[in-house]
Amino acid sequence: MSFEKKFNAFIPELTEALSIPKSKEWTVKGFIDYYKNIYSISNDTKVVSKIIELMIFPKFLEFAKRNNFTLELAPHQNYYPDITFIDADGKKYAVDLKSTYRTTPKRVNGMTLGAFTGYFRNRTSSKNTLYPYGEYEKHYVFGIIYSRAKIENDETKSYTLDNFTEIESVVNDFDFFLQEKWKIAIDRAGSGNTKNIGSESNIDRLKSGNGIFYREFGEKGKEIFDNYWINYETKDMARKAERDNPRFNNIDTYKTWVESLKI
Repeated sequence: MSFEKKFNAFIPELTEALSIPKSKEWTVKGFIDYYKNIYSISNDTKVVSKIIELMIFPKFLEFAKRNNFTLELAPHQNYYPDITFIDADGKKYAVDLKSTYRTTPKRVNGMTLGAFTGYFRNRTSSKNTLYPYGEYEKHYVFGIIYSRAKIENDETKSYTLDNFTEIESVVNDFDFFLQEKWKIAIDRAGSGNTKNIGSESNIDRLKSGNGIFYREFGEKGKEIFDNYWINYETKDMARKAERDNPRFNNIDTYKTWVESLKI
């Protein structure tokens, strides 16, 4: 069984770990101090994402042990990937954790899928990555989708172990997916002038891996995704290369650029 199939079979356990039984609510209600006072948390995306990560890392370790994988975590916060799984044959699988919230029943706020410079372009480099990018068999995104609850907990109030269930969960209705990065990428940078790859925001496309590179090119999309993002430029990058404009800025202009190289 492939790594992907094993991981997808494991995903229901994550839903169980994060959700209250017979409910879609998050199991987390707040945080506790030494004196056993419990405080509610905000639905700030960075706070929610970090807590989710802390909760599911032990589950990933269970998955690794069960399937005879070695699990290695990124040694520093900004290193790629978040998790490296190594199978018995030494094959490495990169898994980056990405969480996002629904903006509508069918769309999410979007995600960034890692840099398109640095280690992505120099695939033998170990700078800011646990292993060189080119050593990985596949590069996956483990996506965590949730809804933000329309509530207003009193963040000035503390609770105890006797009444903490009165705190309403700030997020709910979790959904998960595992997809290869190229299958959910778009042809634009993630946000602003950052050098990060953007993602699809349509939930069905994220879960099915039906991103623009797959829709346009099928299985050949992986190779084209790599070539596209290795050669992609921001306006600043183009100016530094003494070009008035980037070589391309979407799939259509990329195709034109590729054709021009054949002349």
